[in-house]
Amino acid sequence: MSSEPGTSDDVVELRVHGVSSASAEQILDRPHSHQVTGDRSGGFYRPRPGYPDTRGPAGVTLEAYRWSDLPSGTIVRTLSLMFLLPFMLCNVAIWMRPAPRGRSGSGVKALCRLLALTLTMLYVLAAMGVALDLIARRCVPNPSCLAGRPWLSWISDRPPGLTLAVFALLPFGALMLVWLLGVRPGRNFDAFHTPISTSGGYQLSAVGQWDTAPTVDRLCSLHGAAGLMTLGLGLVAARIGSGPSPLSLALAGVSGAVLLACIVLVCAHPFVDLLPTGSYADRIARGLRNLAFVLIAVVLVAVSVDPTPWRIRDGLPGYATAVGLVIFSQALLLFLLGTSALIARSRARRSAADNPRSAEPPDRRPAGRDPAPSVEPDEARRGFGRNGLGAGPLQGLGAPVIAATATGLAVAISADLVYRVADFLNRRADADGEREISPPLGYKWAIFVFLVATAATLLAALIVVLASRIGRTRTARATVAHDYPDAPAAAGYRLRQVERMIARARFTERVETFAVVYACVVGVGMPSSLLGMLGLAPDTTVQRLTGIPAAATNFGIQLGSFLIAAVVLGLLVGGVLAYRTAQFRRYVGVLWDLGTFWPRVAHPFAPPCYAERAVPELSRRIVHLTEQGHGVLLTGHSHGSVLLAATILQLPPQVCGRLALLTYGSPLRRLYTRLFPAYVSEDVLREVGDLVNWRWINLWRDTDPIGGWVFSPHRPDRPPTVAGTAGTVDRRLRDPVDVVPPPGDSVPPSIIGHWPGESDPRFETAVTELASRLRVQLREHDKPA
Repeated sequence: MSSEPGTSDDVVELRVHGVSSASAEQILDRPHSHQVTGDRSGGFYRPRPGYPDTRGPAGVTLEAYRWSDLPSGTIVRTLSLMFLLPFMLCNVAIWMRPAPRGRSGSGVKALCRLLALTLTMLYVLAAMGVALDLIARRCVPNPSCLAGRPWLSWISDRPPGLTLAVFALLPFGALMLVWLLGVRPGRNFDAFHTPISTSGGYQLSAVGQWDTAPTVDRLCSLHGAAGLMTLGLGLVAARIGSGPSPLSLALAGVSGAVLLACIVLVCAHPFVDLLPTGSYADRIARGLRNLAFVLIAVVLVAVSVDPTPWRIRDGLPGYATAVGLVIFSQALLLFLLGTSALIARSRARRSAADNPRSAEPPDRRPAGRDPAPSVEPDEARRGFGRNGLGAGPLQGLGAPVIAATATGLAVAISADLVYRVADFLNRRADADGEREISPPLGYKWAIFVFLVATAATLLAALIVVLASRIGRTRTARATVAHDYPDAPAAAGYRLRQVERMIARARFTERVETFAVVYACVVGVGMPSSLLGMLGLAPDTTVQRLTGIPAAATNFGIQLGSFLIAAVVLGLLVGGVLAYRTAQFRRYVGVLWDLGTFWPRVAHPFAPPCYAERAVPELSRRIVHLTEQGHGVLLTGHSHGSVLLAATILQLPPQVCGRLALLTYGSPLRRLYTRLFPAYVSEDVLREVGDLVNWRWINLWRDTDPIGGWVFSPHRPDRPPTVAGTAGTVDRRLRDPVDVVPPPGDSVPPSIIGHWPGESDPRFETAVTELASRLRVQLREHDKPA
């Protein structure tokens, strides 16, 4: 480790980047750096000694924490985008609920976890649909389907039971794949789980420790056992459908009992969360998992050697019913989750009305002063107040909306997978005039619902874009006119560019509407799976109800299938580009890193939470620096500010007394308080400010589509909209600095937007101010008694 200055008033500026995947040199804004602690995935860097200009503004010692490789490598991320995205969204949904009150919090958590369990079962059913229903039961017995396919014809003369047992290895392997993708990186973080004193009173303060709890292991065992029993019951049901035997009936009873036990235990909050490691809860969960492995092995052997003759049937007996029941149960759970969220929102509003002090602090702008032109009249109050409710379309409904989005995406991908494989197997049947190999009708309904939801979302997007354009453009023009009152006529083109950037940046809040529309259509359309169970096809049913020709509906289903395939392909391409192209990562990376920031408390096969290493690692480093006598100026860009907020809430008061905080491009208020009101609220932000004794400056720009103000959106020439020290935190930066080229240059200054701006003189001014305030505090703290 490099030598560190030993003077007690020395200040270390510790920079934490966002999702831009910047190099250490870019974070430090210095051409040469070396690593002082950590490894290649996450580590701390400083400018290399021996080069000039190694210090920062006001002589601070520069240090950077680079964490962007913690979620794992590019290939794993790419696979995770396709396989784990629905699981990740379902896991995020549990964190988006309003502040839990009494038993309602446990009820919402149970619903989210049960919905997550159905996603695991649906994933296994999709793999079974391909391997067992389409290939083993429909294609292998059909000579025309096997013709020209040697990769299938080799097993054509084997008994039906053995064929099913062999192809059952495919869904078994698919389950093991997502299991390994979900748990693999977590094993590398065991060394970072050292308990640290927590000064904050909020759950966000423990975000870096949550994945160490036995919750994830227990959920992994329960989900694994449920997935295996879904496969086992499918095989046993096929065996019973062709002729029951005592052994098959016994296996069905035991497998059903294990699956029911998993469903019950997943909903049991004390069993999953409260019991300590090594308790009977761990033994029961692991016992169910081990029993499921034994049972699936017995089922495979029993199905392959059972001498009872198999009846020739079209498809896997009971498979279509199982698919329809799982999708319908998901629709029912979404309805219950939405109802619970509405009740929680109503209670929170009544509580806020009965206790006005718990509501958002009033706007304390002096009378007669109009809001700044850069802020819409209602936007100064946006975000979530202490009652946990927001002003956006979600309004406390984030959990059911994102859960419905995750479920709709999972159902659509599963349906299209089976549909595409059936289409591939049907090519020779179409040429020879054979009977088509068709997937269950429930999957066709799912594709049809996805098409309708996508069309409704696109229509809503068009309406929102057109309806908000005038207001956003008017506000952008007012902002530009106020910022550049003396711009010459020659700068007209540049002024219009800035207006467009501000107008686009103000569109972020409107995106919530798209998610609400998609979730509502999906939630209403999912019960159509029951129509598939009744043998009602989408084309004939829609024609009977609406008069739309069946050919048009079939064309729509084909279009929807191609659209789902395009989404999957987009996820694969996006997973690669997001970590190879900085511009693309700004959009994909922010969503992925936001989702993987939260610990896995709903779906254990979601991507591991990287905060389980990043937050404790930051805490250790900060404690170490303060113990060496340094003051630490924490500077966080974008998501880095969220990591720093969670870290500060973990630190003891004596350490926080030697800290200052500089955030820029921060989504703390704009995104996190809107989406996660129970965990990032105004109370949490004020707690962070209190811990650092309000040595906190937040820099924000109107051109930033992600970051924004934290407490007050006022201009430099206007008074804050909140009273007290909180009103001194936010500093609005004009962006760009000017719209005309500076002397000696031929182009005007760049529009920064959400990009970091460590080389901006205004950033250096903020660092100098905070370093000065921190040094005064250190001198007073270190004075002899």
